[in-house]
Amino acid sequence: MSALSLSDFDYVRNLVRGEAAIVLETGKEYLVEARLTPLAQREGFGSLEALIAALRKDRSQGPLQAKAVDALTTNETYFFRDFHPFEALRKTIIPDLIALRQDTRRLTIWCAACSSGQEPFTIAMLIREHFPQLASWQVEIVATDLSPTVLKQAEAGTYNQIEVNRGLPAPYLIKYFTQSGAFWVVKPEIRKMVQFKPLNLIQPWPILPPCDVIFIRNVMIYFDADTKKAILKKLRNCLRPQGSLFLGCSETTLNLDPYWVPISQGSTVVYRPALAKAA
Repeated sequence: MSALSLSDFDYVRNLVRGEAAIVLETGKEYLVEARLTPLAQREGFGSLEALIAALRKDRSQGPLQAKAVDALTTNETYFFRDFHPFEALRKTIIPDLIALRQDTRRLTIWCAACSSGQEPFTIAMLIREHFPQLASWQVEIVATDLSPTVLKQAEAGTYNQIEVNRGLPAPYLIKYFTQSGAFWVVKPEIRKMVQFKPLNLIQPWPILPPCDVIFIRNVMIYFDADTKKAILKKLRNCLRPQGSLFLGCSETTLNLDPYWVPISQGSTVVYRPALAKAA
């Protein structure tokens, strides 16, 4: 197969930027080829060039374009990723929220860009394992992603051996999963704690319940500064008082939105809206 032409690469990166705000810099041609060539084969095209020619005809939000954008999104995730955010949840964030929310006895956690579900299921298992007193509370974990492919896997709660080997402690695997052939399936008591919904961060958001904790980790690294600013501004209005925002290890609000205050929590950092919010 011939190398991806500059014109085709520009078309694809403009497409994915417009639909998902993902920035593909020059030099990422190999990634487009690796991600879209299997799609071309599945859709019956003789070449990647033929697929892109069809994409040009498949106007805004057509089914083929949706599949291409889905293929170009990065869905890297694993259980207890980076570990320290979950330690902060266990040691300080959730205990503090239990004390603060005694009047409503309700907690809402939003995992944005949840990919195939390991992050929200990690939180559900952590709550089940360490906070039995929350069994009588209304605990809602909302998990969203723009990719229908990974949401389908997340909703199934089914993972292969490699996926459960990545970050998941053996006692959690034994206690909260059942084995089904070569796969491991999240038990119903954990699965029912999570609601999976489609959500594209750069499109209008559906009405979300006020959140006590928001995880939006390792996704804004793919966005430009203006997109990050717009998302951070919207996130400020999603948190309840004393709520906490978790970003990825390499992400920050610095130089993007001054109305977030970083707060150290052990070996990680959470962000809370400043008392005086900007418009």
